[in-house]
This record gives sequence, C-alpha cells and structure tokens, in this order.
Amino acid sequence: MKLTEEQVRYVAGLANLTLTEAEIHQYAHDLSDILTHIDKLNELNTDGVEPMAQVLFAAEETATLREDEPRPCLTNAEALANAPVSGQGYYKVPRVIER
Repeated sequence: MKLTEEQVRYVAGLANLTLTEAEIHQYAHDLSDILTHIDKLNELNTDGVEPMAQVLFAAEETATLREDEPRPCLTNAEALANAPVSGQGYYKVPRVIER
C-alpha cells in the first residue's frame, strides 16, 4: 500500500507534529514499506491456528506473571510526592493543545 505525502501531513497534523519536507518524504516511504509488509502478513494462511489471548496463556506452570494479590493503594499525597507541579490534589501539566 502506497502512502502519500499528503496523508503523512494529515496524520502529522492530527498528532500536532511539525515535519520538514525531507521528514515527510522519508515517513511516506517508511510507512508505505510497513503497510506493504503487513499486507504480506495478511496473505499468510492461518487456518487451524488457534487465537491466543496472551502469549503465556498455555504456559500455566512456567508463566512468569506474578499472582494478582490486593495491595494497599497509594494515598493522594504519596501519589503526588514526586510530581514536578501539583495543586488541589492533582498533577498540573502544561497546556499542549492550542486549537
């Protein structure tokens, strides 16, 4: 699948990214290559392959996931202890959307 430079500009605009013309050209090429590879993967015959909910699903005894045990929650003060800026019990972050 060929991705146009106009489509790259559109997606960059949605992500609020400023790209140079060289970057737009490079991303159009790179993303087109990725989509072409995905098209090839979609051609693979997966008949008879059971869908997996998780990689470790069938590895019950060797699964490296910890047991799901309840733990005490952080207090609001503990959660905000390392925040660069906080106030009224919340994280304060700079405004990023100007539209």
